[in-house]
Amino acid sequence: MAAAREHWGSRFGFIMAAAGSAVGLGNIWKFPYETGANGGGAFLLLYLLFIVIFGASLILAEMVLGRASGRNPVGAFRLLGGGAWPGVGYLGVFTGFVILSFYIVIAGWTVAYMGFMLDGSLMSSTPEAIGAQFGGFISGGVTPVVLAGLFMAATVAVVLGGIGKGIERASKLLMPVLFVLLLVLIARAVSLPGAGEGIRFFLVPDWSKVTGATVTSAIGQAFFSLSLGMGALITYGSYLPKSTPMPGSAAIIVGLDTMVAVLAGFMILPAVFAYSLDPAAGPGLTFVTLPVVFSQMPAGTVFGFVFFALLFVAALTSAVSLLEVVVTYLVDETPLTRRQAALGAGLVCFGLGVPSSLSQGAVDIQVFGMDFLSAAAALTDLLLPIGGLLTALFVGWKLGPKALALVTDEGRQAFPLARVWLFILRFVAPIGIAYVLISGLI
Repeated sequence: MAAAREHWGSRFGFIMAAAGSAVGLGNIWKFPYETGANGGGAFLLLYLLFIVIFGASLILAEMVLGRASGRNPVGAFRLLGGGAWPGVGYLGVFTGFVILSFYIVIAGWTVAYMGFMLDGSLMSSTPEAIGAQFGGFISGGVTPVVLAGLFMAATVAVVLGGIGKGIERASKLLMPVLFVLLLVLIARAVSLPGAGEGIRFFLVPDWSKVTGATVTSAIGQAFFSLSLGMGALITYGSYLPKSTPMPGSAAIIVGLDTMVAVLAGFMILPAVFAYSLDPAAGPGLTFVTLPVVFSQMPAGTVFGFVFFALLFVAALTSAVSLLEVVVTYLVDETPLTRRQAALGAGLVCFGLGVPSSLSQGAVDIQVFGMDFLSAAAALTDLLLPIGGLLTALFVGWKLGPKALALVTDEGRQAFPLARVWLFILRFVAPIGIAYVLISGLI
């Protein structure tokens, strides 16, 4: 199986696909409202710090595991570690599968909002009216489920094409489109009267707003936005040719992902401040507060449609990587073909997504006192850092010096920071991730 394994057609294609995996709703939907809720500039600086400390090191660690093994997450830990270590791979595959099941639901909402923008039904100037419309839509039952199914079908269609003709080709198209849409919306947002206050809020730190919860949120956001702990970069790394320099590629991927998050802040926060709305509106910032902005903005329907199209593109590139983790595992570990694995996994994932969608008001489906979607999200918020912690410990301690040889291709590729990277994986990252876990449980 490994000898016939497909490879990325180019380094650019791999970087676009890996960046697309990282860039998703976590950057464009979650990062701005987390920044707004945690004081603006101080949160931004903490987020950037943790991206550099944890994000870059763990992305590189996952890439090393994938390229060295040429296997899916389970196979990578089995080949390189043996014993109980394959359990870390199973954890990653399971976590990504659960995330995808509710991710398609939220992505379906973005599809609906593209239509709402075009037909003008969101052109209301009050958050209360739009909030009522949003609540009515997500509790509607059939339509949100159908849209989630259509989004799942689009994701399966890309994965069916394989690495070269499917994921790489789509990523080369979608990622440049994403950046163009971002820049168009930023140009409009920062030119609004009163936008300067939002820019100052985003860039000027107010350290009086920083609490332990702020630090926890910043670490958690850095982790979530890079798609760490779910095996995506192990999977994508398994299709890397030996000649690809990994440290430089990891740095570019982290840089692109972080750039999108920061650009999303420049896109959303100045517009929110320009219309004197609440930047700390939480998850509703995207689906309730921003439509108010678009309704008051000249050509708002056009810019609103572009914004939700941007969200759709970001969601699709991430969803593709989540499904590919499961499909690669099934192709490597079972007799299933890619077609059978993609169609089967897509169908089962959609089935798991149905209760997440219905639990938003159509049917009372609760788990541990939370609606089904929130419970699934809370579960993955716990599993992601556990997966990242175990990955750091595995590469830092189980592989140890061998990891240095793997990351440099036995010394054939320069990596001056190799020992710093290993130190971070052994000590710094585990302590930081453990802090997130403990903070989230107490």
